[in-house]
Amino acid sequence: MKLLLVALVAAALWAKPADSLICYVCDNEKSNWSCFKPQSCAKHDEYCVTTHSTVGLGKDKEPRISKYCSPFCPETNLNIGIASFSASCCNTFLCNISGASSVKTSYTVMATGILASLLYVLRTGL
Repeated sequence: MKLLLVALVAAALWAKPADSLICYVCDNEKSNWSCFKPQSCAKHDEYCVTTHSTVGLGKDKEPRISKYCSPFCPETNLNIGIASFSASCCNTFLCNISGASSVKTSYTVMATGILASLLYVLRTGL
């Protein structure tokens, strides 16, 4: 019994630490199609954040999207007519694939994200 306990303690000490969260990242892009770059987050980061903002009227609206890792969740939804801003959070592997706020992810977008993830893993050898 003591030998089993010693073996378990040794295995726990030699075990590889848990991998950090991986999120999609981009900065101030016009389209979600530019936001499929996966990145390992820092150890203290617990959330993948997606922000979506729009400024302007009618055809002159300028949508912008950003995605990043964060230690906290700045979830918000603000709409003042000529400008809107929303931030959504999640905390699982590559969970911030969608660029739309409060819209379910389509199968095409999900398939694209899975393919991008697979290519990333194959390229980096994780």
